[in-house]
Parts: sequence; structure tokens; C-alpha cells
Amino acid sequence: MTEQRPAERITDLEITFRLQWLVIGLALIFATVVLGVLVAFDVELVDLDAWWNSYVAAFAPAFLGMSMALNVIGGGWVAALAIPLGLALVLVIVRRPWSAVYFLAASLASAMLVQIFKVVFGRVRPEDILVLSDQGSFPSGHTANAATMAAVAVVLFPRLWVFLVGTAWVLLMALGRTIVHAHWMTDTIGGTLVGIGAALVIAAVFAARILREREPSAH
Repeated sequence: MTEQRPAERITDLEITFRLQWLVIGLALIFATVVLGVLVAFDVELVDLDAWWNSYVAAFAPAFLGMSMALNVIGGGWVAALAIPLGLALVLVIVRRPWSAVYFLAASLASAMLVQIFKVVFGRVRPEDILVLSDQGSFPSGHTANAATMAAVAVVLFPRLWVFLVGTAWVLLMALGRTIVHAHWMTDTIGGTLVGIGAALVIAAVFAARILREREPSAH
């Protein structure tokens, strides 16, 4: 048996990653749709949301400052333009241009899906909301942004500490959105699902380029 050349080995790896990312990403987006339907038809989840919305009020004062800061960082022009463009520029500087393109594409795809789902499901936000926000509560755009960023980071830099930091970032953002009563808990779950799902589907599109920049020694 002849020895397989590195280029052939990496091609097999690209195919494997592409399929994994695509299947998992589509499954997470589908799960977002299912959760949205359950929420829209008040299938037992509203009681859970109402309970959490009341429970979180008990320790909200201690985290209110943090939550207000996350409200600014995780949404608006900061999350839509400043952070994506800034991080994309960093990736270009470290000579990972296709990774930068992937990050921008994933951020755009996530934001588009969030807006589509907001319109489709048209969920009303909690009445005691403490911040200004747009219409449509499901899914949480702030949490989706955080989840997309975390998923992209893990795809580009597959390290345990990156995963742990990304997970903490998403959980903090989700907590913050419920503390300011901008979202129900299930909104943040939906945001997490769609954010990661969008990042993985777009990763499948850019799989070859991402892996070649991520593991240049393998080529």
C-alpha cells in the first residue's frame, strides 16, 4: 500500500469537518425553530420563563451594572459593526484572511436568522424590561451574537480554554438579558442555538480555507 500524501489526508479531514459542522449547525437551527414553535403555542415553557423572570429579580441588583454594560456591548452598532470589524482586522493582521471572512459571514448569517425568527414568532418581551429594545423577543439577538462569536473562536482556535471562556461569555450574556428583563429565558436558549448553528453552517462553507489557515503545517 502506498503512503497517502499530506494533501490527500487533509482533503479527507476537510470533508469530515465540513459534514460535521453542516449537520450539527442545521440541527441546532432546526432546534431553534422547534423551540420557537413551542414558545409561540405556549407549550408549558411560559411557566418556566415566568418563574425565572421572577426568580432572577432576587439577585438582579448585584448584577445590574454588568447587565447594563453587556446590553451595550452585545447589541447595536457595537456588536453589529465595531466588534466584528475589529476582530476581523486582527485576524487579517495575523495572516488569517479567510478566517476573517468566515467570522464576518457567520456574524451576518446569525443576525439575519435572528431577525427572521423575531418576525416569524413575534414574541412579546417581558413587561418589566429595563432597557430600550426592538420588537420581537425570540430569539435573543445579544445571546446569539455572543454564541456566534464563541463558536467561531472555537472553530478557529480549538483549545479547551477557548471553549471555557466562550461558554462563560454566552452564559453571562444570557444571564444579563434576563436580569434587565429584555428576554425570557427560552429566548436566550434560542439565541444560543441559532448563534452556534449559524457559525457552524458557515464554517462548513469555508471549511477548506479555515483548516488550511488553522493547521498550515498539515499542508
